[in-house]
Amino acid sequence: ASPPLPRALILPRAALARPGGGAWGEPRPARGPAPAGGRARSSREHAPDARAQARAAVAMDPAEDWLVDSLRLYRDFHAFGLPGATRVLEWAGDTGVFVAGYGSPGKNEILHLTPPLRLSAKENQGLFPERDFKVCHGGFSDRPVFDLKHVPDTRLLVTSGLPGPYLQVWQFGEDSDVVRAASTIAVPEEAEGLWPRLAIFPGAAPAVLHGARLSGLRIVDLQSQKTTFTSGTGDSEALSSLQALDADSFAFCCASGRLGLVDTRRQWAPSECRRPSAAQGAGGGQWCAEVGGQGSGPHVASLCSDGQLRLHDPRDLCHPMSTVQCLVPVPSPKPELLRVTWAPSLDSCLAVSGFDGTIQVYDVSSWGGAGSQAEPLFTHKGHIFLDGYGLGAAPLVTTHTWHPQRPRTLLSAASDASLHVWDWVGPAASC
Repeated sequence: ASPPLPRALILPRAALARPGGGAWGEPRPARGPAPAGGRARSSREHAPDARAQARAAVAMDPAEDWLVDSLRLYRDFHAFGLPGATRVLEWAGDTGVFVAGYGSPGKNEILHLTPPLRLSAKENQGLFPERDFKVCHGGFSDRPVFDLKHVPDTRLLVTSGLPGPYLQVWQFGEDSDVVRAASTIAVPEEAEGLWPRLAIFPGAAPAVLHGARLSGLRIVDLQSQKTTFTSGTGDSEALSSLQALDADSFAFCCASGRLGLVDTRRQWAPSECRRPSAAQGAGGGQWCAEVGGQGSGPHVASLCSDGQLRLHDPRDLCHPMSTVQCLVPVPSPKPELLRVTWAPSLDSCLAVSGFDGTIQVYDVSSWGGAGSQAEPLFTHKGHIFLDGYGLGAAPLVTTHTWHPQRPRTLLSAASDASLHVWDWVGPAASC
């Protein structure tokens, strides 16, 4: 028999601490169950038999139900309050994560956060004295940050946003806690409301792939700022996501659902599916996509704002391997926040967000055919219930990402500036 799982650890929404003291955000108290062997760090004490008492209650509201269930749903759960909402969560290797504000037309903070020691450990080793994210570096952008990428093995960041037809390159120092603007990269003028999507080609001469439309796609060397690739097409379809696959290829997804794989060593001739057909169940919404997965090889997962999710073999993008309907209550109210991500350390798991205040984890190994409804393996509802919003006034999840080393740990952020880190418990045979 496997050993019993440790009880969930839910902390109050803590303030982020500046280096040397002080706080970046105000703490927001939240309720939570006690960790194994200790007292709950929350605004309410929980007696040892609180779970039994709750079950014996005549009726419980959904928040109380979730609070009780969280004891078995999570191995770890930490909640924090950011200075402002973020739509980017970008790992810098496995040592920390970058967040950036998007809510102000003026000052928006860019923060490099180092995780609590408990999250840095590869195994669950009990309680640690330090339980907060720490701000390692910080700076300000004079415009909202809609996309942010760290350049691997460097101290460089690249951001895009609105307004302004340019990318901003940032540098965070080894001996300084400041994220400072280093240079800008001009981009073609784009239509109002569109901003360049980003992807990074790492290596000895790192480069950034960017574009808001197919016609504006280009690769720029970050050191020389020379353009090394352009699409050369007059196609003006708007892009929703870009992803570098290796040193010479990348994937794109257009908002229309059009998918393509591009070899940069050749003239523009992508292997692509122009757009989802009605026969494939496409409902005309907006799409995003990501290449990933393990086991039988990489797959392309594309997600529609109506909740439709398709899996493709990269060798045949026009004929989906499977098409399912995710269990979402309504179409996404902000399709630009749609996100689908493959788990880096689990064979067949992916996560989706951008429809409401939840993040859903799916196991795709059992999917087949078309038109079926997929049941999530796990649904994180902490952004709805932890601060007592209830079902009617929940914030919208703005982004999520998987931990690079801990297989079942995810980070998620929402429009109320909450940041959650959670390690979910799934069926023994899943993923």
